[in-house]
Amino acid sequence: MSSGIGHWETSAAVERDPAKVGGAWVFRGTRIPVAALFENLREGATIQEFLEWFPGGQRWQVESVLEYEARAARETCGA
Repeated sequence: MSSGIGHWETSAAVERDPAKVGGAWVFRGTRIPVAALFENLREGATIQEFLEWFPGGQRWQVESVLEYEARAARETCGA
């Protein structure tokens, strides 16, 4: 699902800063790595559980990242 990561610079939901979490993509205004979202969803967590486990993240940010990745996947598949 990481096909769109290179283009996340345009997303208001995430940011990347070498001084935060080693330069990993994080949810804007937090130190929550975006990768943690995908890892937790892969393990069966719900969005609500993720937000409870990672305070500071916002639902709109999670939904924005997921929509962005879904759109990137559709474009990759030519759908």
